[in-house]
Amino acid sequence: MATGTTNVGFEEQLWQAADKLRSNMDAAEYKHVVLGLIFLKYVSDSFKEKFDQLKDEGYGDEEDRDEYIADNIFWVPKDARWENIKAHATSTDIGEIIDKAMEEIEKENGSLKGVLTKNYSRRELDKTRLGELVTLFTNIDVGTTAAQERDVLGRVYEYFLGKFASAEGKLGGEFYTPSCIVRTLVEMIEPFEGQIFDPACGSGGMFCQSARFVKEHRGNIRDISIFGQESNPTTWKLAKMNLALRGLEANLGKHNADSFHDDQHKTLKANYILANPPFNISDWGGERLKDDIRWKYGVPPTNNANYAWLQHMLHHLNPVGGVAATVLANGSLSSNTSNEGEIRKNMINGDIVECIVSMPGQLFYSTGIPVSLWLMRKGKTDEAKGKILFIDARNLGFMVDRKVRELSEDDIQKIASTYQNWRHGNDYEDIRGFCKSATLDEVAEQDYILTPGRYVGIAELEDDGEPFDEKMTRLTTELYDLFEESHELENEICKKLAAIGFGK
Repeated sequence: MATGTTNVGFEEQLWQAADKLRSNMDAAEYKHVVLGLIFLKYVSDSFKEKFDQLKDEGYGDEEDRDEYIADNIFWVPKDARWENIKAHATSTDIGEIIDKAMEEIEKENGSLKGVLTKNYSRRELDKTRLGELVTLFTNIDVGTTAAQERDVLGRVYEYFLGKFASAEGKLGGEFYTPSCIVRTLVEMIEPFEGQIFDPACGSGGMFCQSARFVKEHRGNIRDISIFGQESNPTTWKLAKMNLALRGLEANLGKHNADSFHDDQHKTLKANYILANPPFNISDWGGERLKDDIRWKYGVPPTNNANYAWLQHMLHHLNPVGGVAATVLANGSLSSNTSNEGEIRKNMINGDIVECIVSMPGQLFYSTGIPVSLWLMRKGKTDEAKGKILFIDARNLGFMVDRKVRELSEDDIQKIASTYQNWRHGNDYEDIRGFCKSATLDEVAEQDYILTPGRYVGIAELEDDGEPFDEKMTRLTTELYDLFEESHELENEICKKLAAIGFGK
């Protein structure tokens, strides 16, 4: 079986155990119960490891808050530590104990103010099952140094986010982008240093994968600065918590806010933009933004925000080599309604569209809409100027289950290396059915439609060595055999229907 980018193993076992405790609770609600507890366990683990270290040193400063803050470890008051939570796991007041712990941690750590889940004491939350969940997490280290080196927290958190997105269906896509899509974007644009911005950041997955990329390539995480924005208040808190868990400092705005109508980063010109904005939004309030400074390539239609998102990103892009990588519905590649075709034409002639990748279907838990990746860059390399790279990746990936497809690590590297080789002029060549470097004149001849299939063509079939006449004889025989079998089945069905009084 192909190797995917989703981690399985103890994460799956942990999920199955946690999901059993969900009972009849809605996935969207249970998500915050579970993820809040994982956060609490993480900060307690990292705190206790430092506590034990200080205690062993024998200077009596294990309760000195400054010792923890100096090492970027959250200060955890006594009543909020996991030992206290665990001791009350079978008590009827476990909900109140957890709520109080969350409140005290927020009070002592300013970056978490207003972020943590604090409704564990509500009546409808089964306290016996809550206690069992506490016991389940007690046996897993997520915040110790050893656990952090293995990225236990990141693996569990990401795996759980994906599972919740699947359980929630359509709504899950609002906070979670499948990791294989995020990894593809990150591997393509290589965000080593500078400012990274996501104007529709959901739960912060783009940032986490960017940080992971830097670490895997032995870069310095301090060389990147994170900026984001999210309109949903609950998801905004989830992103804050997600980043805090990984020790990533980020500016997600003063509060949750709509990127179009309450831009929290008006002066930002980012080196990298990574985004998966909601597709085809019809009620984005465009009628109130007709003369907006962001619409350099044309006023986007009021009934679809796709080209508003693209131009919002371009507005926030560094004019010297800034690159934006985003996911959009395939309709954006060819739509000519309500000025979209004219905007796309202006963007292409402005030479800021660098690469378009058609992705396989069924990658998202939340939608079956086919999607593509857009890469836009200000300041292309000499090799890329006046050209657009088209990649048709629709045949890549493998089915994880009956509903969801995933890209393997080899698939991701195939897409990323094709793009990088083309961009830098290193050993790139067009591959029929997969990739094509097209000039802007060639794109103009296609009426500025950006669908990769128009450019890459159909892959050449390998000659299997069977003579044509023999192959046609064999295939014709097989076809007539199938016809005969079909007629037999048809007759059998008619007999069964007649037997129960539904014959012709």
